[in-house]
Amino acid sequence: MAAAAVVPGDVLLLAEGDIVPADADLTEASALLVDESMLTGESVPVDKDVTAAAGLSAGTVVVRGRAVAIVTATGSGSALGRIAASLHPRPRATPLQRRLAGLGRVLALVTVALCVVVFVLGLARGQAPEAMAVTAISLAVAAVPESLPAVVTLALAIGARRMAARRAVVRRLPAVETLGSVTVLATDKTGTLTEGRMVVERLWAPGWEAAVTGTGYRPEGEVLVEPPDGRDQARALLRVAALCNDASLRPPQPGEDGQWAALGDPTEAALLVAAAKAGLDPAVLAELAPRVDELPFDSLRKRMTTVHRTPAGWLEVCLKGAPEAVLDTALVDDDAGTLSRAAEHAARLATDGYRVLAVAYALRDRPGAAVESGLRLLGLAALSDPPKPAAEATLAACRRAGITPVLITGDHPATARAIAERVGLLERGSATGRVATGPDLAAGLVPDLTAVRVFARTDPRQKLDIVEAWRAAGAVTAMTGDGVNDGPALRHADIGVAMGRRGTEVARQAADLVLADDELATLVSAVEEGRRVYDNIRRFLLYAMSGGAAEILVMLLGPLFGLALPLRAGQILWINLLTHGLTGVAVGAEPVSAQAMRRPPRAPHEHVLGAGLWQGVLALGAVVTAVSLTAALWAEAAGRPWQSVLFLALLVAQLGVVLGLRERLFTRANPFLPAAVLASAGLAVAALYLPLLQDVLQTVPLSWTDTGAAATAGLAAFGAARLGARGLILPARRKD
Repeated sequence: MAAAAVVPGDVLLLAEGDIVPADADLTEASALLVDESMLTGESVPVDKDVTAAAGLSAGTVVVRGRAVAIVTATGSGSALGRIAASLHPRPRATPLQRRLAGLGRVLALVTVALCVVVFVLGLARGQAPEAMAVTAISLAVAAVPESLPAVVTLALAIGARRMAARRAVVRRLPAVETLGSVTVLATDKTGTLTEGRMVVERLWAPGWEAAVTGTGYRPEGEVLVEPPDGRDQARALLRVAALCNDASLRPPQPGEDGQWAALGDPTEAALLVAAAKAGLDPAVLAELAPRVDELPFDSLRKRMTTVHRTPAGWLEVCLKGAPEAVLDTALVDDDAGTLSRAAEHAARLATDGYRVLAVAYALRDRPGAAVESGLRLLGLAALSDPPKPAAEATLAACRRAGITPVLITGDHPATARAIAERVGLLERGSATGRVATGPDLAAGLVPDLTAVRVFARTDPRQKLDIVEAWRAAGAVTAMTGDGVNDGPALRHADIGVAMGRRGTEVARQAADLVLADDELATLVSAVEEGRRVYDNIRRFLLYAMSGGAAEILVMLLGPLFGLALPLRAGQILWINLLTHGLTGVAVGAEPVSAQAMRRPPRAPHEHVLGAGLWQGVLALGAVVTAVSLTAALWAEAAGRPWQSVLFLALLVAQLGVVLGLRERLFTRANPFLPAAVLASAGLAVAALYLPLLQDVLQTVPLSWTDTGAAATAGLAAFGAARLGARGLILPARRKD
């Protein structure tokens, strides 16, 4: 039934496969199992009955059973609608936008003040007001790195393209840089840290146990039984689990990357996969022993029983369910000691985060009224949604990079703790790492949310509260999610990250970044790319602002050394064009530092010129000024065309700086920068030798000696940048 066709008060008749069209309260339910992954992101369907306080939510799917429900809310009034309404646009600026806005204000004030000083000093030396006005304006243009927007845009665009190549789709371009600022990664469990598919990992029975290899629903792997003589008993357990089963497996379809899919309850599908790994074909089993009767699972009985007829005419009773519902002497004839051992082992497995099922069996010669009695316990099956192979290494990489990972899940606390221990979020076997639950948060029992690393049984509002608590503490947060209920937290985090394969449309629309492969390692690569962008912006600012500072200092100090008008307006603008144009823009394409993910993120409120960069601007500016004026004073003393020498020396010195600031001088990762430097050097020479440019810029040709003096200034500036200032771009490396 379409959602648009129902109103509050309507009665819904729901069966297996139906999509719930609206929020509704249950009035009748028979073995009802509902897939709420679209809403919650959790992979295990939920049992529902008429006592369930939450009822049914719009958009969820009936996996098994039947129900009658009364519609309570539709459209914007439903839980789905309320979440969608909370996804309003974020007006706040990104960290980079805030930093650059502050830098722009500072540059404007400083530049205007210095240009006024240059203008006044020129008038005091008797220069014409018109000429000094043009010079001051030209100096203002040169001092401001006007190609900064182009550099930022290019760096972000290159970052977005590189992320796309790594299967991370950027939906909002400024998010590329913000990723490099992330200090806290709030991740969900299902499908992000884990496979998102239930698998049988362990089997147990008195006298033997087994480990089951393989991942996902692909029926490939082994059942490793210890001792080996328990292999037949393990096959018997899995045979019964496959018969007492309503799920099925679907082979890979075109465009699904070779992934097998589960149709029905994921837990039952995992049992079918385990049976296949033991060499059993569920289809053949069902054909040889067709089902003749069943007692379906429900939340009260917590077990499922099926009856099958064998080719010889016998009746097989197959039962599986929660250990507390199966390990009962009223059902199972095993001795009390065996049942006690099984219950203890089931409790240990549950503590380790497994979902545990007990399997029992009986063979009858005729139908009987008491189907669920006189059975024999075959053993226990332990299932889990296992961590992805790369999850632990990915979180370790986050910690090396100074990023704090936090797990937020709606799953059971024991499951959350088990996964957290397996991926290294909590120390294995330690009681010190706290797992806070949603009820704890609701009761106010967690005074400091930023002190907890694992949260379980959380609702959408609490996810948002956790993100806001970290942001209030000054952290830059990244939040991953795939369900509709993750939308508000994705929207309010500094970076919202949605899963591309299993994520809902609501989650993807709320996110800044979509991981097309659902791999958290892709996010870590994106963080590395974000740091590259910010490093290149700092590299450009150090280069461009030190050059601008040098031009201002040359104009201020030159007259004190007898150089009346060090540079003309046209020469200043030509230097600015060649250094801030192609060369400046090419800086934005520099490759990522090898140490980018082995150092902490920058402080969230650190100025873009912080961490010593402004001192580097002044120091490099002083070096470029000194070597340029030295070349000019030598030329003036030798009766050479000192102004043209100063023009070339100042330009070449700035080009030397940009090469010196490269982390790897001869890297082929960015061929555009050396090409841009060569082009700028060629245009600088053209300004000295082409008659048209000579007339416009008022330059004269230089001898080899004059050119050598200017080149020496460039080499000196290159050395200063290489030895002294390059380390200012990157913060100190983290010590492991």
